Amino acid sequence: MNTFTIVLIVILVILAAASIALYFFGKKADKAKTQQDQIIEETKQTVSMLIIDKKKMKLKEAGLPSYVIEQTPWWVRRSKAPIVKAKVGPKVMTFLCENSIYDLIPVKKEVKVTISGLYIVDVKGIRGNLEAAPKKKSLTNRLTEKYNSMRAENNTSAKKKK
Repeated sequence: MNTFTIVLIVILVILAAASIALYFFGKKADKAKTQQDQIIEETKQTVSMLIIDKKKMKLKEAGLPSYVIEQTPWWVRRSKAPIVKAKVGPKVMTFLCENSIYDLIPVKKEVKVTISGLYIVDVKGIRGNLEAAPKKKSLTNRLTEKYNSMRAENNTSAKKKK
């Protein structure tokens, strides 16, 4: 056997082992997710709140209670999570929310929110429907548009001179 064949066989064995491991880890994660969803369904309640601020920040910087930070895995503590500060009754509280509804949450407006503990599950507008805020354009998109508009102006002015 030549070395190319041996290397190819080793790579195939490693890929097979990795796919088998990912299958079992995925199955375990799926089971945990269904249990968490079931707990969220059992404990959710609808509350009216005034949204003060929303940001994506690390859990340690968010001002969440210490027991929440202790229960989260170490890799989640380092990543940024969607955090919402809202006034519920007389209290100002910090909530976590789902990434899918983060863009729907309006700032400095009152909304009806379905929460489960400190986790925002769903959001509905009190006065009308909610629309996602327009996303900010990236720097490259803004520069490209500016360049294209300047180029178009130069082309029109060059045609007028002819």
